[in-house]
Amino acid sequence: MAVTVIAGLGNPGTEYRGTRHNVGFQVVDCLAEKCGGEWKMQKKLQAQTAKINFAGDSILLVKPETFMNNSGVAVGAAMRYLKAPVDSVVVIYDEINLDLGRCKVSVKGSNGGHNGVASLLQHLGNGFVRYRIGIGGNPHKGQLTNWVLGKFTSEENNVIQSRIPDYLNGLKMLVEQGTTVAMNRINTRIPPTPKNESDSN
Repeated sequence: MAVTVIAGLGNPGTEYRGTRHNVGFQVVDCLAEKCGGEWKMQKKLQAQTAKINFAGDSILLVKPETFMNNSGVAVGAAMRYLKAPVDSVVVIYDEINLDLGRCKVSVKGSNGGHNGVASLLQHLGNGFVRYRIGIGGNPHKGQLTNWVLGKFTSEENNVIQSRIPDYLNGLKMLVEQGTTVAMNRINTRIPPTPKNESDSN
């Protein structure tokens, strides 16, 4: 499998920056910076895109401008624009069923209650590679929407930031060695317990 598209899910606009639902944006922003990619608005695709060379492959990074619930519109448009098969598309998104900072790779399955994934299934079908970043479950009673649209605390953001190199290395492994190898290696890794901010004071 040659990866042609890496899409990060999130909501556009400064008001959503730093929210749990936007961790996909956060990761692809870091990947674009690492590879010298420049984001450009592509109105036809309803997305911001950046062309990069990563792990020896030419890849299109995508950040949908359609808002999370319609992510599939933009990612599907990018896939059709490149005439890319669905299994060459990698989608990075938040996962409440994973501990904060954990990462898992999977292919196929249900939407798991994630509206962005539901939209992807509608517009792409099953078979895209899911690169899930753990944001932890909602510890408070109340609507899930408030949790995923809430901003990471300073400590939580430190955990995510500390894991960014691992996320990018995992993507490199995925591109170079394929989905099966990435799943076998990434899904079994247990990240070290991060230090609390107070530990370093």
